[in-house]
Amino acid sequence: MIALLLDHPHLVWLTLGGLLLAAEMLGGNGYLLWSGVAAVVTGLLAWVMPFSLEWQGVLFALLTMLAAWLWWKWLNKRVRQQKPADASLNQRGQQLVGRRFQLDNALVNGRGHMRVGDSSWPVIADADLLAGTRVEVISVEGITLHIKAVSE
Repeated sequence: MIALLLDHPHLVWLTLGGLLLAAEMLGGNGYLLWSGVAAVVTGLLAWVMPFSLEWQGVLFALLTMLAAWLWWKWLNKRVRQQKPADASLNQRGQQLVGRRFQLDNALVNGRGHMRVGDSSWPVIADADLLAGTRVEVISVEGITLHIKAVSE
């Protein structure tokens, strides 16, 4: 059996690549994908132009590192491009910055609450504001909205 594997090392690489890719499908986190692809490419190259097991191992290692590095570069670039659009995802307060609302209740000592949709948010302003005043959310600190009066 070992003699057969030594005579046909490309079968070992193709089998290893298939197993790694199958294991990647079960996990789906990307760790085994590039090793599986490198093993398949190594197997195909060893089948087309046979070379020693040592060089096959070196080729497999280099292809794995190269593929993982290229994937990292591509993914890093993509994350940087998407970051501004998704920065406020799941941060409801941050999504309110820049939006304008009307106060339902007057602010006393620059503090109070404001209705936004079906929720009530604590608010802080630089001055007392009357009910009905149009305000804009300028920042968020924790769950408190910092607002300022706007004129229309």
